[in-house]
Amino acid sequence: MSELDSGVAKTSLAAAQQVLDAQLAAAGADAGRTGEDLFAVTSLLDSSVALRRALTDPARAASAKAEFVRRALSGRVGPAAVETVAALAGGRWAGGRDLADACERLAVVAVVTQAQRSGHLDALEDELFRFSRTIAANPGLRDALADRAAPEANRASLVSRLLIDRAAPETIQLARRAATAPRGVRAERLLEQWVDVVAQRREQSVAHVVSATPLSDAQRERLAAALTRQYGRAVTVTVDVQPELVGGLRVSIGDDVIDGSIATRLDEARRRLAG
Repeated sequence: MSELDSGVAKTSLAAAQQVLDAQLAAAGADAGRTGEDLFAVTSLLDSSVALRRALTDPARAASAKAEFVRRALSGRVGPAAVETVAALAGGRWAGGRDLADACERLAVVAVVTQAQRSGHLDALEDELFRFSRTIAANPGLRDALADRAAPEANRASLVSRLLIDRAAPETIQLARRAATAPRGVRAERLLEQWVDVVAQRREQSVAHVVSATPLSDAQRERLAAALTRQYGRAVTVTVDVQPELVGGLRVSIGDDVIDGSIATRLDEARRRLAG
């Protein structure tokens, strides 16, 4: 989804998100349901080349594309999703994939909004990250969720069994989606991307930290404070333990990587000796 963070697509996405926020601010709006509706539209866009082309055709007026969306989707998804997709159709996109990616991201934003209203935002961020690490560390689970030959219902049921009574409803909702409709991205990677969406919604950046040993709460807080000062914005820290690093830390924030691990320094020393 990184293509959405630059150029015209970023402007179009921001405009559609304003519409989504306004729709969800209305009395009685169900943000979680809107998220499901937007995921359904994402799947529809993925399955129909003709629809993607119709909604991204630069020769068609934005108002005409928005009206087409209202006619096509009214009664199939809720009004909040209809108006959000109409706003997306009125934007400018490099291609149909960008439009579908934007719809998916706004689906995640809607679910995050529901988590915020329910007091589950902190849990959502932590649980999505931890479940992504669980998948990555378990080859059997990773292969089961990546098996496109397995029925979607089986993959969704597997996720539910693993997370039921252990995670927030919004975590389960997003994890089930990642398992059943990863859209060409492995489920664990998709969940990591969605952690970033949660953090952006909180006007924070996420630092993915890999450490040779677990960090104490105090160490996490000091690291977050140091990164916040360095980047000039709030930074939240997620930690993945990998003993093979031997010592030190590897920190990733967006495209920035700060690698202070002993394993990396040893590799560099070996290359110098060999070279």
